[in-house]
Amino acid sequence: MTAGIISAYGIGRRLGGKWALRHASLTLAPGRIIALLGPSGSGKTTLLRLLAGLEPVDEGEIRRGAEIISAPGRTLAPEKRDCGLVFQDFALFPHLRARENVAFGLDRRDRPAALARALAWLDRVGLGSRANAFPHELSGGEQQRVALARALAPEPKAILLDEPFSGLAPELRAELRDWTAEILRACKASALIVTHDADEAQILADEIAILHAGRILQIGEPRVLFFAPSSPESAAALGPVNLWPGRIENGAVTCPFGRVAMPCATIHKGLAEGAKVTLCIRAEGIMIDPRGIAMRVLTRRPQGALAALGLAAPGLSVPIRALVPWPDAPAPGETISVGFNPELCFVFPDAE
Repeated sequence: MTAGIISAYGIGRRLGGKWALRHASLTLAPGRIIALLGPSGSGKTTLLRLLAGLEPVDEGEIRRGAEIISAPGRTLAPEKRDCGLVFQDFALFPHLRARENVAFGLDRRDRPAALARALAWLDRVGLGSRANAFPHELSGGEQQRVALARALAPEPKAILLDEPFSGLAPELRAELRDWTAEILRACKASALIVTHDADEAQILADEIAILHAGRILQIGEPRVLFFAPSSPESAAALGPVNLWPGRIENGAVTCPFGRVAMPCATIHKGLAEGAKVTLCIRAEGIMIDPRGIAMRVLTRRPQGALAALGLAAPGLSVPIRALVPWPDAPAPGETISVGFNPELCFVFPDAE
């Protein structure tokens, strides 16, 4: 792993006698945005808090450049790490006006200069006219902008954001997500954003770190992770998938409902003829194909421009999930023929 502004090497944290995070390694590189993606309880916020210095590490170390800032028995205080923080609830001081909130982390020995700089940052985030408003007088989106301005005003080397859009309405969330990415890239900040939203991670981030049960499964660019997941759990982190037991036979995977042809590059090295595997197909990889396998449509639900289908296949007790263009979507009760996009089919060694 190359050195960056902030680098974690095999860090872990015990909570309540159990490992909440283990052997986690990642680097915040200059001008890059990393999304920490995973479900609740996967270790995302724990990892952020370790990077911020809000909790000690129980194994591994964190470096700022060449300097060790966290190791077992040593934790550099958060205010000395040169990291900005944006919390899920924004954590604005209710008794301070917007400009005073932004100025709070600046040099208090020169208050006029700090307030002037805070006002400049509020102008930069489009809130110069709201400088004298208290937090309760601001909308959720305005509070988020003030929190980001406060984190960026000291010009930290890195900024850490813990689910910063989770409490916002969907339309405002999309707007502020795009705006935040624009501001972070304009500032050339190294940023880490915690999220449980796969779409959000793919839109925002240069790289995604997928967490599952306290471990980082895979780190990479969004499209690489989508088309080349390292495990079934990693694949599922970026959208709905179908998983079945199978066996490698003559360049294809035999599974409960038939044979699925696989390109050689898709089959992991070391899987010999006859090997037991897990077949993973993304919902987007299920296609209507007159040459395919007959399946009955159980359910059809709108999902934007797509239709989410539940399909009954021979030999399966659990419906197959498919995402197809809405104009092509068959109605419940119809029987269709289904094929598979090989670029969205993956084979993994059997878990046993």
